[in-house]
Amino acid sequence: MVTESQAGDGFIVPAAGRERYLWDPADAGLYSRSELRRQRGPYESTLPAQIAEWRPTFSGSVSADVEDATRALLDFDAHARGALGVDDPAAGPMSAILLRTEAVSSSQIENLTTSARQLALAELDQTSRSNAMTVIGNVRAMEAALSLAERIDEAAILAMHREMLSRQPGFERHAGVFRDQLVWIGKDNAGPRGADFVAPQPQRVPAAMRDLVVFASRDDLPVLVQVAVAHAQFETVHPFVDGNGRTGRAFAQALLRNKGLASHTTVPLSAGLLTDTGSYFDALTAYRDGDPGPIVARFADAARFATVTGRHLVDELAAQLADGRGKLVGVRPQAAVWTVLPRLVGQPVVTTAYLVETLGLNKVTAGRTLDLLTARGVLSERTGMRRNRIWQHTGILDVLDEYAHSIRRD
Repeated sequence: MVTESQAGDGFIVPAAGRERYLWDPADAGLYSRSELRRQRGPYESTLPAQIAEWRPTFSGSVSADVEDATRALLDFDAHARGALGVDDPAAGPMSAILLRTEAVSSSQIENLTTSARQLALAELDQTSRSNAMTVIGNVRAMEAALSLAERIDEAAILAMHREMLSRQPGFERHAGVFRDQLVWIGKDNAGPRGADFVAPQPQRVPAAMRDLVVFASRDDLPVLVQVAVAHAQFETVHPFVDGNGRTGRAFAQALLRNKGLASHTTVPLSAGLLTDTGSYFDALTAYRDGDPGPIVARFADAARFATVTGRHLVDELAAQLADGRGKLVGVRPQAAVWTVLPRLVGQPVVTTAYLVETLGLNKVTAGRTLDLLTARGVLSERTGMRRNRIWQHTGILDVLDEYAHSIRRD
């Protein structure tokens, strides 16, 4: 609950309420009779508060923390752009890999892990590993979030979710639609009794999401406060059957872009949240009890962590490109290798078909380009086969895997 000191600061939100219902589990043969008996009876689900007209006041320490983190986000956006230059052909691929890094970090919070190579193979439809395909769904959700950032509404949120869950086996029919059933977080059991969190009743979702969209569309709040609170409210409403955490973090990225804190690239904000998921989930609980302080502080800390580590990642990837250019000294300026090289930042595993389809090279030119990149030590061919060959930039993959390892929780 909100403490007296917090109330004195004025930095509170309306606390979520509770609604009492009865649960009568159906016997589908999945649970024991004792579990079915235990779950039969009353439970309480969350009643989301309305925040569209929330008017907070901030203490000096909260304002200073938010302002510091905001400066860090703006500095990172400028650094990522300046590391290559706006007109550098690698600027687009660099933004793409930062977006993919954010999607990977967001997925790791849900215990979905995959290597940089498997993710790159999934982009080429060259893997059947379910985790990699699920994470690719999260990449698509992030892409949708940023492409729709100019309009923050229910349709945009549904589009983000559709892109993500449509690639998650078994959940395709739930992709891009608000849930029509009760969901809860906790032990895998036959009902919500004893769960850590019971989401609002499904009939509450549409109105709660409309309220959230109105709040997210406001322009009279410190942006980082608005992003953190909007994310926490999204997780409280829990509008989908699955994928709420990942979609909620994609929603946060859309807000950062919409409000101008990340105008040119993607900040790996989830990497900062991943470093201490316990305090992240505790902060969501505190928010539901009426205290937004912990989730705002968690987002501010995550922003600073993301900008420091993200800057290092950008510089390491830029160094890999510089190394590649050094290995290609003497190659004529018109050669296709100069078009392919910057693309390797965003897609460090390639095939002949990929170069043909994405860069418009003919098959012969694509083959010769890959041969030259291999001969110069920029790429290595990993299959050893004559057909269906795959090339990779080992240095870029190593940088990405090392970054993922450095932020991964134990």
